[in-house]
Amino acid sequence: MRVISGEYGGRRLQAMKGAHTRPTTDKVKEALFHIIGPYFDGGTVLDLYSGSGSLGIEAVSRGMDTAYLVDKNPDAIAVINENIKMTKEEQKFIVWRKTDQQALAELKRSSKQVDLVLLDPPYADQKLKDIVETLVAFDLLTPSALLVCETDKSVTLDFDSDSLSLYKEKVYGTSRITFFERVSE
Repeated sequence: MRVISGEYGGRRLQAMKGAHTRPTTDKVKEALFHIIGPYFDGGTVLDLYSGSGSLGIEAVSRGMDTAYLVDKNPDAIAVINENIKMTKEEQKFIVWRKTDQQALAELKRSSKQVDLVLLDPPYADQKLKDIVETLVAFDLLTPSALLVCETDKSVTLDFDSDSLSLYKEKVYGTSRITFFERVSE
């Protein structure tokens, strides 16, 4: 696993050990960032089920200013911290050991909004509808925010929200990547 492009391009990343994690492959990561825009001009990314931090680190490498890397697993937090050390720009990353709902509540308390949300929860424990509804209800999305959801290819996402619009969907092997954009109400 590596950073594909940008400032940290080519640098190797550690992965979580064990069979309970499913890191996004380099092929899927490259396709994902090609779709949402290969490079960014600043902004904040929320990588809510961060695992190794790979997606959030990739977003910062490609020009995002700040990444919130969130995971509830202490082993994942250790791997994330090792991976952000390789960037030599640790100040660009906020690492939280929290559940998804705890992280969203913390962002709300601090009145933060994010430009890009990366949602890649364990396939067996997906509550994406609840998470997306909370993101909208807590007003955590900037007016032009993008949401990227990685699910099993058999899962189809549909949110009852006037705030989000389906942007694109792609299937890569066993994974489905669904992109939503924030729309003006």
